[in-house]
Amino acid sequence: MKRILYISLFICTISFGQNKFITKTGTLNFEASVPSFEEVAAKNNSVTVIINTENGEIAALALVKAFRFKNALMEEHFNENYAESDKFPKATFKGKLIEFSFEKLNTTNNLFIDGELEFHGVTKQFSKIPVSLEYANDKIILSGHFTAHPSDFDIKIPKIVQSKVSDEVQIAFNFELLKK
Repeated sequence: MKRILYISLFICTISFGQNKFITKTGTLNFEASVPSFEEVAAKNNSVTVIINTENGEIAALALVKAFRFKNALMEEHFNENYAESDKFPKATFKGKLIEFSFEKLNTTNNLFIDGELEFHGVTKQFSKIPVSLEYANDKIILSGHFTAHPSDFDIKIPKIVQSKVSDEVQIAFNFELLKK
């Protein structure tokens, strides 16, 4: 009886995992630079992302303290004063690939994602984020970019540095997901 239970559990696990692709090493970049001033940009190389190929749902998790800046002082200010990463340690995205069909995937597909981004304790809805989705060798590569504003997430930029930080933050992502 135990053996049948374990075999059933194993089969359920395998069939459940067939429609999931995952990465724990996705990259997420943002830039809020202004010409003639120091670059305001960071990169996170440890974003976890999962796509359910059965229904096109996508979820992503980024630890805020994992963003790396060229300037250590800028990274410290970002974590302490802007993102308040001790209070809000993670950013999440939950959404869906629009008109996604795993069965109809070609090598490269141009799609859109609708979803909500939670950052700094605030959730904002985003619609029709353009993405490129490549599928080959049992691997999905999903990349894209969109724009957000610090004010969307209740982030206040002090007047002393307002001219050095853009009010439009360019966000780019690249995720290489493998079959789970």
